[in-house]
Amino acid sequence: MWADFDVASDLVCDSFHIRESILEIWPAIDLLNGNCVRLQQGDYQRNTIFSDSPGAVAARWFGAGSQYLHCVDLDGAKTGSVVNSDAIREIVSAADGKKVQLGGGVRNEATIERLLSLGLSRLVVGTAALKDPKWFARMCEQFPGAMVLGVDAHNGMVATEGWLETSSTSATELIDRVAQHTNACVAVVYTDIAKDGMMAGPNFKSLAAIQASSPFPVICSGGVTTLQDIRDLIAQKTAGAILGRTLYEGHIDLSDVLKIAAGQQ
Repeated sequence: MWADFDVASDLVCDSFHIRESILEIWPAIDLLNGNCVRLQQGDYQRNTIFSDSPGAVAARWFGAGSQYLHCVDLDGAKTGSVVNSDAIREIVSAADGKKVQLGGGVRNEATIERLLSLGLSRLVVGTAALKDPKWFARMCEQFPGAMVLGVDAHNGMVATEGWLETSSTSATELIDRVAQHTNACVAVVYTDIAKDGMMAGPNFKSLAAIQASSPFPVICSGGVTTLQDIRDLIAQKTAGAILGRTLYEGHIDLSDVLKIAAGQQ
């Protein structure tokens, strides 16, 4: 667990001077039993608790200049319905109008309506989109600007139910199925599960294949570790990057990431 959540720490930079990003940077908060955690390769048994105050973590990232935050309800992803509502409210409150997107357990229209009413900006849908791409396409049309396709892959095949099951559908096939029915999907969050939490860099080859097949902007999740990774994602014209363990363990500073993402370094 972190020893210091002081928003006035050295992570706080001259964020008011950071230009609009070339690459959207989404610090991650993964919620498990109300705590802020990180998993390794999606394994719920290999989790590290970094904080029992998700709102304080959110305030830290926003205080450092981030305009975005990516959250996952890990309990919800496993059970099929959102579990960590209190933590989500804390995070939205800390966001103070900045963009927060949430995945995990978003599997029906009623849940979408409820979560958006809490002040979340975007919702990431994976399992339900795989099971019924036409339904997901309708949700994209019904909630414009709010729906993101979550594509989590084991060896190129889509994983579901909180990464506990692997389907027979490839990542590129899922994107194609959705694209056949709508152009209103805001983005694709692509996660190579083998890379997630391993601090070994993204799978740039598989990411490139996803980008080539997707008519939607692609956000890279899993393995983003170094400042060079950020530069390489920009060179690959990736829309965004989700950062987790590397920030929590202090391997890179968010202020440096944001400057590179804005083309200032």
